[in-house]
Formats: sequence, C-alpha cells, structure tokens
Amino acid sequence: MGDQTPVDGGGELPTIDLRGALEERYLSYALSTITQRALPDVRDGLKPVHRRILHAMRLLKLDPGQGYKKSARVVGDVIGKFHPHGDQAVYDALVRLAQDFAVRYPLADGQGNFGNIDGDSAAAMRYTEARLTSVAARLLEGITEDAVDFRETYDGEDEEPIVLPSNFPNLLANGSSGIAVGMATSIPPHNVAELCDAALHLIKTPNARTETLVNYVQGPDFPTGGILVDDRETIIQAYETGRGGFRCRARWETEDQGRGGYQIVVTEIPYQVQKSRLVEKIADLLLAKKLPLLRDVRDESDENIRLVLEPKSRTVDPVLLMESLFKLTDLESRISLNMNVLAHGTVPKVMGLGEALLSWLEHRKEVLVRRSNYRLGQIEHRLNVLGGYLIAYLNIDEVIHIIREEDDAKAALMKRFELNEVQAEAILNMRLRALRKLEEFEIRKEFDKLSEEKAGLVELLGSTDKQWEVVADQVREIKKEFGKDTKMGARRTTFENAPEANLDDIQTAMIEREPITVILSEKGWIRALKGHTTDLSSVTFKTGDKLKLWAHAQTTDKLLMLSTNGRIYTILGDKLPGGRGHGEPVRILVDMDEGTDIVDLVVYKAGAKRLIASDLGNGFIVPEDGLIANTRKGKQVLNVSGKVEAKIFAPIEGDMVAVIGQNRKLLVFPLDQLPEMGRGKGVRLQRYKDGGVSDVKTFNREEGLSWTDSSGRTYKRESDELMEWHGERAHAGRQPPPGFPRNNKFKG
Repeated sequence: MGDQTPVDGGGELPTIDLRGALEERYLSYALSTITQRALPDVRDGLKPVHRRILHAMRLLKLDPGQGYKKSARVVGDVIGKFHPHGDQAVYDALVRLAQDFAVRYPLADGQGNFGNIDGDSAAAMRYTEARLTSVAARLLEGITEDAVDFRETYDGEDEEPIVLPSNFPNLLANGSSGIAVGMATSIPPHNVAELCDAALHLIKTPNARTETLVNYVQGPDFPTGGILVDDRETIIQAYETGRGGFRCRARWETEDQGRGGYQIVVTEIPYQVQKSRLVEKIADLLLAKKLPLLRDVRDESDENIRLVLEPKSRTVDPVLLMESLFKLTDLESRISLNMNVLAHGTVPKVMGLGEALLSWLEHRKEVLVRRSNYRLGQIEHRLNVLGGYLIAYLNIDEVIHIIREEDDAKAALMKRFELNEVQAEAILNMRLRALRKLEEFEIRKEFDKLSEEKAGLVELLGSTDKQWEVVADQVREIKKEFGKDTKMGARRTTFENAPEANLDDIQTAMIEREPITVILSEKGWIRALKGHTTDLSSVTFKTGDKLKLWAHAQTTDKLLMLSTNGRIYTILGDKLPGGRGHGEPVRILVDMDEGTDIVDLVVYKAGAKRLIASDLGNGFIVPEDGLIANTRKGKQVLNVSGKVEAKIFAPIEGDMVAVIGQNRKLLVFPLDQLPEMGRGKGVRLQRYKDGGVSDVKTFNREEGLSWTDSSGRTYKRESDELMEWHGERAHAGRQPPPGFPRNNKFKG
C-alpha cells in the first residue's frame, strides 16, 4: 500500500474508498493486459512483445541475407530498451516466431535448436542465433519513411513503433492467440495467396458478402497440414461472426503389408498437437483397453512425421479404426476461432473475415499516403538543392570568387543569386571534384527525373482510386511471392467430408468386446459378471435381497430396461459396475422416478421389435431402434396413468400373439391386429371382467405354441390344435390347454 504517513504531519491517515480504489486499479490492470499483452493489433497482427522483437532485430541489422546474431543479444536489447519483462518470456516469444510448425510464415530465421513438434523446448538463448525473414522484412518495410507513428519507450530514452507498416496480412496469415482479462482471442493461420485474392476482391467490392470471400479464403491453412472436415455453412458462419471453430484431422494412409495385412501411417497431425503426448495418449488408451481394434502404435518419425498404427487383425476396417481414434484422441482437434482484435490499436472488437481484411487494407492505404508524403518532402528538398547547384554551375567562377573573398560567403551567395538558406548551405558543402562539366548534366537529369516522380506523387495523393490501385499492386506482389505454386505458399491443409461411419459402430469400436452376465436384484442393485454364467446359485446378494432379472450380453451391447411408469432406460454394457461386491443401485445409473420399479431387462438388438403392454392389457408393437435413450431420464414409450403400470416387454418372434390373463383365460390372435407405434397407450389385447394381463408370447403359426412348466417340461400345441383359442384381438379367450403352468406364465 506504500507509505501511509500523512502529508501534513498530522496523526490521521487519509481515508480511501476501498471499492473505488479496487475498481480503478483492476480496470487499469485489465486495460493494460488487453492492449499491451494479450490481443493483437488488427493492422499488423502483432502483440507488443513481437513487435518489439522485430523492431530490435531491425536496429541490430539482422536483415534477411545478413549474418545471424545470438538470441541472447536480441533478447537483451528487447528487455533493455523496449520490453521491461522477463527474459525467458521474450525468448519464448522469439522462439515461436522461428518455429515453422507453430507459425505458418515464420518471422524469425533461427539457427540452432529451436524446439520441435514433440514439445521439446529450444536450447538456451546463449546457444541459438536468429535473424529476420523476408516476411518480417515486409512487415517492417517503410518504417524509416514516416509510415507509422512512434512513441517513447517505457523509460523515455528511446522510441518504438506503435504499429508496423505491415506489407503482409500477418493477422490472418499467421494467426494469434491470447487470454486477456474478461476476453480472449484465437485466430488460426491462413493461406496468404487466398487472403490476397480476397483482399483484391474487397478493394473492388468493399461490402462483399462473407459467402463470396469464402470462395477465396476456403478455411485455415495450418503449418502442420491436416484435413478440415467442416461443411461450408459452418465455415461461412464462423467467418461471418468472427466466432466458431474448425475440426482438423490427421492425414493418414494405409500401407499394404502383404497377405491381406496392412498398417495405418499418420503423416500429418493437427495444429498445436504435441506428437509425443499424442503417442502417449494412444498408448494409455491401449493399456486401458479403450481401443480394441488397435494392436500397437509406433513413432517412426524423423524430419517427417510417421506414426504407425497396427490394427488388431487384417479384418479390421481402417476407417472405423481411425474414426474411433478421432473420437478419443487428438488425432482430431477442434481449433477455435475468436477474432477478437484491437481496432485502431486501442479498442477490442470481434471482427468477421471481411472487416479484418478491410482494416488491414485501410492501414496499407494510410501507410502508402504517409510514405508518399514523406517521399514528396524528400523530393522537394532535393529539387531545392539541385536548383541551387544549377545556379552555381551557371555562375561557377563568380561563386568561387564570393567564397574566396567574402567574410560571410553564405549571406553573399543568398543575396547575389537569390538563393534560400538550404541552397546556399548545399553549395558551400560541395566537393571540389564535383565541379566538373559532367556533373551539371547529371544534375539536370536527376532534376527532371525527380520532377516527374513528384508529379506522379502529387497525382497519387490527390486520387483515392489511384491509391487503391497501388495498394492492389502491392497485394499482387505479395501473392506472386507467396503464391500457391511456391514452396512457402502451397496450401498444406486440405478439405474433405468426414466418412459417414455409423455412430454405434464407432462407439462399439472403442469398447473391448467381452461376454458378461448382467444381474439385477429385487431391490434394484445391478452388476455385470465376467463371462456367460448360467448357474447363478453361487451369486450372493445383500441381506433380504435376491435375484430378479439376468441376461447374457457383451460389453459392447446396450441394455434396455422397462420401468413400471412406461419409460425405457438405456445402459451401456461397458458402464455397468463389476461383479465384485453387490454392484450399484440402478438409480445411480439412470434417473428413475420415486415409486417406480424395473419390469424387464433385455439386450438391445438392432432392427428387432417388441410387444409392450400395461397390466390392464393395453399394448402395441414398438421397434427397438426407437427405444434407445440418450439421456439418464430415459424415453417415455408406454403411456400409463393412475394405478396402471407397464408389465409386458415381450420379443416379437412370429406372426401370432398368445395372451393369458390373470383370470386364466387364453386368447390367440394374429400379430397384424396390433398397431406399430413409437409411443402411446396401445390397444386392448384381451377383455377382462376383472384383473388384467398375466403374460404374452408371440409365435409362428406354422411352428405352433410352446410353453414350459415349473418342472422344466416343455409342451407344444400345433396351430390346428389351438383353433378353439383363436379369436380376434380384445376377445375374452378360454381356459388354457391341460398342462399349462398354474402361475399363468408361458415359462413356469
């Protein structure tokens, strides 16, 4: 808080409003972070630390083609003159500018160990050397020609540029990311040739629609390549609003190993993914048995990326294997777009693609005007001097006489030949060797040439259209240098549609397939025993609890549970608690209403159908594909109310329905008399004076109806033997044949 001694020497300390003081100080901190640290300027795409690094390297004459200098020298100048922060932070920023896997168009040319895509850090700054690249030279082009404003450095002893002239669309070409206070920015890199095409279109049509610009700027172009799998509408929406994201996938191919075998080779990974961590994650998933289709992963990379993925067997579908890896690993990564930048260097604003490019173009036009005015001033000064030279040459003998004889030669020359002070000073500073006849010819030639250039500049400064023509020519030069036919400008990230893989197949591919026996107790405890067990006599339960339902399944299966309120819940086989102990309450896995209970537990079969009915005897046919619930709350299928509860969940295994009521009346009728619905109350299966339905079974007319009694004996009646029980849906039915179980169930 500082010294709290009263200024007047009294004994009381001044009173400060804590809330006001905190608000003022925090706002000051927030603004400083936003404008001086985290957000890039829309005009040159740089944050202050990067701008200061490039400016310091220019002052050190580290131009492209010149010799390298130690990175420590650069960092020392930056923190000593311009950026009073930690040297490691500045060096990290310099290192990133030189990493061709992190920056699409590097701004620093590094010599030495500048890190790698595995995530290894660079060597210490005393070992590495750096210089500017041609891209950085473009950003600095014209900085000595009054192209931009300068301000005092933090100590007032030097000057630094507020923004760079930026003859390169650096913001979008190299992207940027940063976290400020209350806001952040994330801009992926793009292809310069595409940006130039869009910029040229904007010069002609400033209000061009984003849909048109996306014809030129198709999407990000990452230094590490990869494949974008977003649709065009998503990309247009992101560029329109300045907010969105892009899905980038690794590039892969299959290599034939002979005899039907193959292996998958990944040659490009998504942007900003560390290869070593990616391999570790895949290996961890392998150990955790989360990738049952994959046998092994190997990193065989040298200068080029080469990750080898070995499938479990030659029958594994490579597309399905890769889809499962895309779901679980960073082989697919989402790169966010949040084009939050500083407009005019001061105001944070989220811009769309068109606005960001227009801001850069407006800056380039302003730089052109400033450089033209600067050049015009130089030309006028030089023409003034040349005019004096010509007068001197025409009167060379008299000029020499005045210089030799007069005490104040300057004043005498000005008076005699009506010269101004600049001309007189230039004549006095002439060298004797310049007093040759040839020089007069050269001066006249230079005078005429500069006069012509001056006329051109005056015309340029007087015409906005001509200024935009010059800016367009500069943009075309950028496109020519970094065109798609050049090594640096060739697009690295391509576009594809993600394969239409079945989501269920992908989900299954991420689970180790193992047989399990699912057990549900009367009190609602569920668990999964390993293997298919039929003898459940040794299975123990909590005191007062016992077996209610069980089913053989696989860990890749989905389980459907019908509750008394007519809702269907879905549980994944691999998510069930293990067989050790008594399992877990099923209410932990799903959100069941109070007072409800599980009626039946079955394994989901794609394409199968079931007959669902209430205890009152109302039911219908429902496809199992429509029963999958994606949430814990389940899916309401059978509508019941009051004391009516769901009771029947029978598989459809034929074309006939046999229903027996609690009144021990059996009715057989054709299955096609029941409607097929996704949800509802259903229709009456059988008519009762009192009670309700006891059991329902479907069967094939040709095979007949069978049932099992409590002793395990199986009875069967052919279709023609069941004629007296045949009827229409909703009839009462008759007493069942002899031998039918006393519990009125088809399985005693």
